[in-house]
Amino acid sequence: MPEKEPPSAILFACAMNAVRSPMAAALMRHLFPGKVYVQSAGVRAGEPDGFAIAVMDELGIDISHHEPHTIADLNDTLFDLIVTLAPEAHHQALELTRTMAVDVEYWPTIDPTPVSGNREQKLAAYRAVRDQLMAQIKRRFSWRPGAAL
Repeated sequence: MPEKEPPSAILFACAMNAVRSPMAAALMRHLFPGKVYVQSAGVRAGEPDGFAIAVMDELGIDISHHEPHTIADLNDTLFDLIVTLAPEAHHQALELTRTMAVDVEYWPTIDPTPVSGNREQKLAAYRAVRDQLMAQIKRRFSWRPGAAL
């Protein structure tokens, strides 16, 4: 359900914190600069993903310095909202609600890493995820051009 303003602190969570959650966090920061505290984490820590870096760079968003980490690694867990992008992350986020007052939303998002084919086919899969996340963020948080400036 759309809101006028995004929550003040959001965590995007996925399985490995290498593709979906860092992309979502970077998109949120890009669309709402300085308005929202945003972090990303995974159930497990993966490795930086070159395809994710490449498709975000196409939008002028640099995630090349992102270092994957786990939800357990987070120093700050005072989030208003946790957006989960993978079933296992959703399960772990729901466990956090036992000790934290936080809302959890599940945005089912395909993992593009298993896509096979040539470089362009793989990039197309990553672009589809990036674009889906961008559309969901804009819709969910009622983003309007120039509104965040």
